[in-house]
Amino acid sequence: MATNKKPGNWRPRTLAVRGGQVRSPFQETAEPIYLTSGYAYETAEEAESRFKGADGFTYTRFGNPTVAMFEARMAALEGAPCARGTASGMAAVTATFLCCLRTGDHVVAARAMFGACRYVIEEVLPRFGITHTLVDGHDTNQWQAAVRRETKMLFLETPANPTLALVDLKAVAKIAADAGARLVVDNAFASPALQRPMEHGADIVVHSSTKYIDGQGRCLGGVILCKEDFLKDHLQVFLRNTGPAMSPFNAWVHLKSLETLDLRMRAHCANAQAVADFLAEQAKVARTLYPFRADHPQARLARIQMDGGGGVVMFEVTGGKAAAYRLENALELIDISNNLGDTKSLITHPATTTHQRLSPEARASLGVTDGMLRLSVGLEDPADLCEDLARALAAV
Repeated sequence: MATNKKPGNWRPRTLAVRGGQVRSPFQETAEPIYLTSGYAYETAEEAESRFKGADGFTYTRFGNPTVAMFEARMAALEGAPCARGTASGMAAVTATFLCCLRTGDHVVAARAMFGACRYVIEEVLPRFGITHTLVDGHDTNQWQAAVRRETKMLFLETPANPTLALVDLKAVAKIAADAGARLVVDNAFASPALQRPMEHGADIVVHSSTKYIDGQGRCLGGVILCKEDFLKDHLQVFLRNTGPAMSPFNAWVHLKSLETLDLRMRAHCANAQAVADFLAEQAKVARTLYPFRADHPQARLARIQMDGGGGVVMFEVTGGKAAAYRLENALELIDISNNLGDTKSLITHPATTTHQRLSPEARASLGVTDGMLRLSVGLEDPADLCEDLARALAAV
């Protein structure tokens, strides 16, 4: 296969289009899809050398040319030494934990996180004798106090799902480094277009590429970005033998989507800002949270470590669950869906969907109220979105 031009000092928007591309002898301009499970060898000796670690592919569960291009492009955008694609975002999170943690190890995590991530930490890890402590992510003192000798990993989302709570990446990265632990950051809400956690000291970054990286609600995927020692000592052998492999077709879709990631995220941010400003002025909206609004409790931190506020707005209507349901059911343009990161605007009620498995006490500790709604603002005209919300609010 012919390699693409070397990146040199290309800037992020160029890397999003050109990074990691490998061309076949046909010299195609679009990246090819290699839909194959296996690979042939010229000789038996070549097969042996591949299985001993020589360059080349042996089985798509282990690696695939299209998936490798997606991994290389993601690594370039995040500023990471290595990347490995997975079948979903949760496969990326789970593999990151299980590939290196052992019985007796301890994890510290911010309690504001996606419900499935909390399930893995609170229900799956303890089955293997791995303990955990949940902390308020914004409180650096709690992170410091929770770390102990057995702590091997710190985990957080910033912005968090669905509360949009932020964590000071540099401060927590220092705590992890001082403890000899690894900091893992879920960067799905921001994407590498808006935030690159490794620049702030993170050791590992995970994504649900299903969200903004795909950007159009089509294909599942995930990615783990890490340093070479973590890949060599822990991750690679785990992925090869447990099989959470990314589909080559899904990798191709996400690879092509990266070409427009920066442009889409700029538009998502502009639309979300406009919608958040509109919602903040509505009498039936008790509170509105958006990272780049001055009234967000961590607005200053957001502007330090993010290049934009993202595409998600959280707001709470007066009247609890009944009012939230009436608003959702009255919408004509915005879809009710638990997904996010789509070109289409999507709204969900976290207390009864993404976080419904948490106890009422756990939801309350996160600030996930019965009146809270998470709005993933798409790429429609923001005036149309605001008009749709105004009609729906009238029904509350």
